[in-house]
Amino acid sequence: MISKLLLRDDAPVPVDVVDGRSRAVVDAVLPIVDGGRFAVKRTVGESVHVTAHVFTDGHDVPRVMLQWWKEGDERCHEVAMKLRYNDEWLADFTPPVMGRYRYTVVAWVDAFESWRHELVRRVDADDIRIAARTGAIEIAAAAERTKGDDRETLAHWARSLEDGANDSAMDVAALKALALDEEFAAIAERHPDRHLESRFAAEIPLVVDRERARFSTWYELFPRSASSTPGAHGTFRDVEERLPLIASMGFDVLYMPPIHPVGRVQRKGRNNTLTPEPGDVGSPWAIGAAEGGHKALLPELGTPEDFRRLVAAASRMGIDIAMDIAFQCAPDHPYVKEHPTWFRWRPDGTVQYAENPPKKYQDIYPFHFESPDWQGLWSELKSVFDHWIAQGVTVFRVDNPHTKSFAFWEWVITEVKREHPEAIFLAEAFTRPKVMHRLAKLGYTQSYTYFTWRNSKEELTEYFTQLNEAPGREYFRPNVWPNTPDILHAALQTGEEPVFRARLVLAATLAANYGMYGPAYELLEHLPRGPSSEEYLDSEKYQLRHWDWSAEAGLRPFIARINQIRRANDALQYDHSLRFLDIGNDHLIAYMKTSPDESRAVVTVVNLDPHNTQIGWLHLDPDLIGVPRDRTFQMHDLLTDQRFVWSGTHHYIELDPHRMPAHVMAVRRRLRDERDFDYYA
Repeated sequence: MISKLLLRDDAPVPVDVVDGRSRAVVDAVLPIVDGGRFAVKRTVGESVHVTAHVFTDGHDVPRVMLQWWKEGDERCHEVAMKLRYNDEWLADFTPPVMGRYRYTVVAWVDAFESWRHELVRRVDADDIRIAARTGAIEIAAAAERTKGDDRETLAHWARSLEDGANDSAMDVAALKALALDEEFAAIAERHPDRHLESRFAAEIPLVVDRERARFSTWYELFPRSASSTPGAHGTFRDVEERLPLIASMGFDVLYMPPIHPVGRVQRKGRNNTLTPEPGDVGSPWAIGAAEGGHKALLPELGTPEDFRRLVAAASRMGIDIAMDIAFQCAPDHPYVKEHPTWFRWRPDGTVQYAENPPKKYQDIYPFHFESPDWQGLWSELKSVFDHWIAQGVTVFRVDNPHTKSFAFWEWVITEVKREHPEAIFLAEAFTRPKVMHRLAKLGYTQSYTYFTWRNSKEELTEYFTQLNEAPGREYFRPNVWPNTPDILHAALQTGEEPVFRARLVLAATLAANYGMYGPAYELLEHLPRGPSSEEYLDSEKYQLRHWDWSAEAGLRPFIARINQIRRANDALQYDHSLRFLDIGNDHLIAYMKTSPDESRAVVTVVNLDPHNTQIGWLHLDPDLIGVPRDRTFQMHDLLTDQRFVWSGTHHYIELDPHRMPAHVMAVRRRLRDERDFDYYA
């Protein structure tokens, strides 16, 4: 701030200005989340496109620089920003490694460039000579700010301008040309006077994750149902045997529900009954028993060595093992006796179990985040992440994070990622939109969505348009699932294969991150527990199941093809290029995605009617895909390997859901024709 000793008693004091002579205004910098309170998100190698609103009073020219740096690194990188229009300046930078970064924008009135800008328009001889002398002063000052060859060159240029301005015999046009010399100007621009530069009010945080945060394909299975023997409890060794099949289907994240000891007190029976039979295995989300809690393994699944072996085997196949982190306890979890203040106690002397009236979860005790020993609770819960990271796990699906302290999540995710920037956190929070967005801001890498309940063309278009709008697109990464162990949507309860295929295509092409609960999905499991229920009948949540693990069963070949298409087409590996296309039929939905450099495009059309063939005219302007309007282009259906030659703007679509309910078409812009023949003239 300006020292008040330099001001008269009645002189105005500038507000939030380092020096009142600083005239450049950095009014806004985008992207930014809540004024810089929360981090923007990107992945390694993904560009950050920065826009700044910068101007100054009068007609002088501002110079604008984007600054970015990695936290903990003293080096600050600068990128010159370019004026687009309406005082908007643009620049990009690409963070090279994972971690936390900061960026901001600085600007100043560039006296040298302002002088050149005015000189271009001057035509009067006297004006040009006076301007040349003014420029000589600026250039001489720039020479004083440097050394070596640049200093000598600039000093010589300044003297030449001064001498030319004072030499009435020198041609004014030649003098002006000398003053506007581009090579000399480039040297002067390297040494600006920045002592009155202005700086944007915030240093904007940026979190850079590994690529799997942006593009991933999840497969969920219950390890206890992984055995090939009917009625036998599955093990980690059984899951290891499933890895080649999971890899062949194209999944790169294998998510397992909790693998800890299951509580015996208040254990639930099959189909969530309160009266379990002998041998009932209970819900894996009722964590903790005499064998241990969140850092222990269910003995029936295997040993810690077996688990580490599974993690290593998956890694060799390019698969991350994702653990379920459910911060809640069974009544016989060791924490209940060891740390009673970590739980809420009712007036009758019992612990308050989880409830969502009318639902009751008698086998689960929530943590009390207002405990007097909240710091001890936080520390212990962080140690759970630390424990499993030490076993090789860096991907975590977190159960119901919206029912735990937001402050805790911000702290623990920040601390874990400071030590392990490769860690990925998926928020399983089917809750209100603002709550879901808050969790994403607090640090969650990916977030579950409402996709399961969005089925019509209007619903899907509106919802995915919202997901890709600013500012949410800067921090909220959707992960879409057509089903989960908790959610069997009514649309799937008919068991019709076209529905399962269509929902799979939608999930895999609308979002870069998607997952499914299997083998239930690919084997068309569809029976609900009862009328109007979204729970599976004979749910794996409460009992062992025996599945057909053969590679050709159900939709597995189709799933493998879809995931192969995703891996081969980078247009499907990003979210924000999504653009819905007009097609004149409410049963058909069409959309396009492009690669980051816009050189490749994929157009998807899905028939939302599982019973009837639907036709429509798709409007695809050739300009959108970089094709001249007078040229034909090819659409290669990657699902069926059919190829269609299109021209113009409207294209006929016909989809029979019983043959194939969707087109996933790569745009082939270049087709050979007679003009490619040597004799064509």
